[in-house]
Amino acid sequence: MQFKKLYFENRDGKRLAARLDLPLDEKPRAFALFAHCFTCTKNFNAAVNINRALGVNGIAVLRFDFTGLGESEGDFADTNFSTNVEDLVSAAQFLEQTYEAPRLLIGHSLGGAAVIQAAGKIDSVEAVATIAAPAELTGLFRFVDSASLEELENRGETSIAIEGKNFKIRKQFLDSLGQENMNESIRNLRRPLLVFHSPVDRIVSIDNAAKIFTAARHPKSFISLDKADHLLSRREDSLYTGQVLAAWAAKYLDTVGSGFSVPPTPGDNRVTAYTGKTGFRTEIVANGHRLVADEPISAGGENLGPSPYDLLGAALGACTAMTLRMYADRRGLALDGALIRVTHSKIYARDCQDCEDPGSRIDYIEREIELSGDLDRPARQRLLEIAGRCPVHRTLESGSKIVSKLKE
Repeated sequence: MQFKKLYFENRDGKRLAARLDLPLDEKPRAFALFAHCFTCTKNFNAAVNINRALGVNGIAVLRFDFTGLGESEGDFADTNFSTNVEDLVSAAQFLEQTYEAPRLLIGHSLGGAAVIQAAGKIDSVEAVATIAAPAELTGLFRFVDSASLEELENRGETSIAIEGKNFKIRKQFLDSLGQENMNESIRNLRRPLLVFHSPVDRIVSIDNAAKIFTAARHPKSFISLDKADHLLSRREDSLYTGQVLAAWAAKYLDTVGSGFSVPPTPGDNRVTAYTGKTGFRTEIVANGHRLVADEPISAGGENLGPSPYDLLGAALGACTAMTLRMYADRRGLALDGALIRVTHSKIYARDCQDCEDPGSRIDYIEREIELSGDLDRPARQRLLEIAGRCPVHRTLESGSKIVSKLKE
């Protein structure tokens, strides 16, 4: 996933910091907006994983810091729910003017309520997804104790603590929450809606998801995030959310079919591999197809995809199977199927009878071929010989010259 750091202005002229997550080495098939929670910023960890899943499926996502949060200008205490919605509208306008209008809105927690409100003000939106969103904004009142309420009345501002973070708010913030009619906004959404919620969410209870789902019109869907906390702190929870969201969005954004195998530029046969600032997870685009590679946990990776040597074995296995299929078809052999098992290891050269230096370690690749079909012994033996003519087999045995250069 590539990204760009960006800035845009809200309706009050405040400069808001944003990040645009882009699919690797290709033009996005759709753009989305992500609204983070009340206590978060654009660098919210769950958002990173969710956007990564969307990026693998060709959807670019803009996430930004609301006014007064993170790297954005302004005083958070001067904001309210309505200004958050207006920030979303400004972000959508920025996307439309600079790239392409957003077709998908995603909101987490209070951001989920904000995207429901903002959808009616952004004509380009075709689908909306909420994660742990409140059905009634007045639920935030429970974080304001009696002492804070008294301070609000006397001084006009107070501090509240949510998830261990302190926020300064003014009376107008709470007043704005009471003015918003969420139930009416949900009923009038008129877009496909996907509701994610955890039954063990202690910040926004699962009852909120039930109210949102009941108020919404079809098409609507609900996904239970079993065992997840409010912030999707466990990596597996946010990855799962992103994968399900990507599959759901593909249907409503009409990216199915066009989406999972994008034709490359004519004459461009490059394979592109990209890894980010941390970890070994690598996104690959090969002939328009997307893959993910990683290292196993034992090697310091997260085991999110096959290792480079796994991919090497896959290349040999696939090439072998295709070569056998091609030969059998040309010769009219009754080959029903070919199962290729490839294993790779490092061995000392002394274990290899054909090696010049018995003290060195070499790559050892073993290929087991299982053939099915009405084949006699000579036919099977011939197919075994043909496996050695697989182009990848020949490349591995003959060696290759690799030239590397830096892009200026």
